[in-house]
Amino acid sequence: MPQIHLTDVIKDYKIRKREDGRSKIADFIRPQYDIKRAVDQISFAVQPGEMVGYIGPNGAGKSTTIKMLTGILTPSSGQIRVFERDPCKNRKKNALKMGVVFGQRSQLLWDLPVRDTFELFKTMYKMEQSLFLRQRDKLIEMLDMNNFISQAVRQLSLGQRMRANLALCFLHQPEVVYLDEPTIGLDVLVKDRIRDFLKQINQDEGTTILLTTHDTQDIEQIAQRLILIDNGRLLFDGSQGSFRERYQGSEFMIEIEFIEPTPQIEHNCFRAHQIESSRHSYWIPYDDMGRGEAISYVATRHPVADIKVRELGLEDILKNIYAE
Repeated sequence: MPQIHLTDVIKDYKIRKREDGRSKIADFIRPQYDIKRAVDQISFAVQPGEMVGYIGPNGAGKSTTIKMLTGILTPSSGQIRVFERDPCKNRKKNALKMGVVFGQRSQLLWDLPVRDTFELFKTMYKMEQSLFLRQRDKLIEMLDMNNFISQAVRQLSLGQRMRANLALCFLHQPEVVYLDEPTIGLDVLVKDRIRDFLKQINQDEGTTILLTTHDTQDIEQIAQRLILIDNGRLLFDGSQGSFRERYQGSEFMIEIEFIEPTPQIEHNCFRAHQIESSRHSYWIPYDDMGRGEAISYVATRHPVADIKVRELGLEDILKNIYAE
């Protein structure tokens, strides 16, 4: 039985129109609206324990979907079920079994130590003392929080606050967690720790995680399944392997560092990607030239310092999709 189930979900926003030349009194008495469709007939289901990357460009409808799943927003039409319940009508029941992190919006109490917010959450979720202590200490260790657990939140760095927010999110052992840009603005070391933490918590507790992010490394390392939307419409739903097979295309990239400045390679198979004085990169169709043939063609005609061949990466694939 799916933990999350959406069927033909639509979400429209009414945006008030402001027309030049129309009086403010008329605007007040007879306001006019445009309809903005943020989510357009989306359907998908998420099974217990899945780690799903919910991706798309800015304005695609990702955050709107998350807000409907948590019960913050009501869909204009269609049906949403989380734990087989309507999330809008059962917000309190569902809140006991779910966790949410919205980017840099903190649940921490600004002037109090992190430890005090943990105590508050214990009371909110009516946790037994033994379970609370066990879960708190485990999360502190997993997220390396010992050196700042007693500090006031206002004294913490962005990375420390994000780790503390994640710990709060998982404190009551939620069955479903929604993460909206959980690593935004963080350095690479903190990002790695958070990614390892999410994979470990999913493995240990079977937590279902729905992740929205623009960080392709988050997607590659965390998500087992990808759901891609654009303009509120679902474009793809499947495994990372299936996604690559569908969108990767039939090209590879060759990156060349010449010993001296070199003009662009004039060959029908070489499609220029980036040209600098002594550094070039080209896309080459597999059907026109193999990787070894491309390397040989360049190396026998020019003095080369280094040549690299790489497949289209996830970031490149998404850039191409968003551009189209």
